[in-house]
Amino acid sequence: MSKRQLLYSIVGFLLSLTSICAQSESILIQDIIILGNKKTKEKVIYRELSIIAGEPLQLQSVDKVFERNRLQLLGTGLFNEVMINLRNYDTKTNTADVEINLQENWYLFPVPIFELADRNFSVWWEEQNKSLDRVNYGFSIGHYNFTGNRDPLKLKIHFGYTRKYELEYAYPYLALDNKLGIGGSIFYSENREIAFQTIGNKTQFRMLEDERRLLARLRIGPQLTYRPSIYSFHSLRLQYHHNTIDPYVANELNENYFLEGATALRFFIIDYDYSYDKRQYSHYPRGGYLLFGNLKKEGLGIFKEYNNLSLQLGFEYHHPIKDRVILSTRNKAKTNLNRNRVSFANNTGLGWGTDIVSGYELYVLDGTDYFISQNDAKLLLFDNNLNTLKILPSQLRNVNLTVFFRLNFDFAYVNERTYVDTNFLNNRWTYGGGPALDFILFNNYLFRFEYSFNDLGEQGLFFHNSFAF
Repeated sequence: MSKRQLLYSIVGFLLSLTSICAQSESILIQDIIILGNKKTKEKVIYRELSIIAGEPLQLQSVDKVFERNRLQLLGTGLFNEVMINLRNYDTKTNTADVEINLQENWYLFPVPIFELADRNFSVWWEEQNKSLDRVNYGFSIGHYNFTGNRDPLKLKIHFGYTRKYELEYAYPYLALDNKLGIGGSIFYSENREIAFQTIGNKTQFRMLEDERRLLARLRIGPQLTYRPSIYSFHSLRLQYHHNTIDPYVANELNENYFLEGATALRFFIIDYDYSYDKRQYSHYPRGGYLLFGNLKKEGLGIFKEYNNLSLQLGFEYHHPIKDRVILSTRNKAKTNLNRNRVSFANNTGLGWGTDIVSGYELYVLDGTDYFISQNDAKLLLFDNNLNTLKILPSQLRNVNLTVFFRLNFDFAYVNERTYVDTNFLNNRWTYGGGPALDFILFNNYLFRFEYSFNDLGEQGLFFHNSFAF
């Protein structure tokens, strides 16, 4: 045997030995046992797991795999508590079962509505003088697991500042091995007060003495969803929009509210969303990343009253350091591809939802194109279950409370070609940041208290809240 042949034999032997050792460090999962799911179907739970019965699992990675799957289940919002453990481990055959113990959340919320009509709490508190005239009241019924298939049904009826009727339903497990889903919604609202213009990056409002209806909005349409894997998600939505304003708005307040003095705007939307989500616990990520995009065509040539094509792209990355510190970044860009002039009513940019630069909660940055980067470092202060009254339903006897301290720094740029004369924050970089405390209840309700500074030299305490479903 030559030296080269001897060397090849030794290498081959070492590789075989490595393979044998690796196999001995894995276990075969015989069964997945699910306990505690009184309402939720087992197929919904299996759909969220990367652990598969009949496949091997490396012993050295068991803790990481179980924690990732635990956070994946919590991220659905269906469960208040999740525990995953090995059971029936046989050292002779290297086989075991996986046991998943669940405590389901409270799914049915028939509650009275008492909510603010403004973009956020800070706008209502600072800009609108805490006016109770800007409050919506009514009734809402939401069941977030209607048939046990993670299918939310929402009905909302409210009056006050905005008269609104809304019905929405989604069934995510219709066909194609539980990968294809359907849904739909109908929405109608009326306002006596209208936001008709932005001056100094502040929204201007007007209400007439006779309190006539100045704005009405209708939208209705179906939606298809496709989820080929745990992490990939596709959504295709078709909607009809019909918005109207009182002639006073177009004649006296803003002739470009719908452009060229129009008092009505009708159009269809076809809207495609894609996301690849490998975040650990998506409502408040503790690791992983998210890639997302949206392509939206507004106006399909049927009414010829509105024509726009927009593209949004973004990503998030969350990097845990040790056990209690997480570094995060969220970046998003949007542009209008056809460069048509956009009416004031459809020219939304930053200042809505989560697309806000810290310290700029009181401002609106309208624009056809924008980029925003939100960055923070989070420190876990508290994560535990708190006992409540025994007379409460079982889902409410243990309240999971998580508290984070956060330091954030955000920056953004909004490009606007048309409405620039009175909005000094457009077409320039904006910066903001500061410390914050975040409270998470039942793994679903997020309350954020931020003390933020911006590059205008302004500072203040701001409050935000959101819900996972």
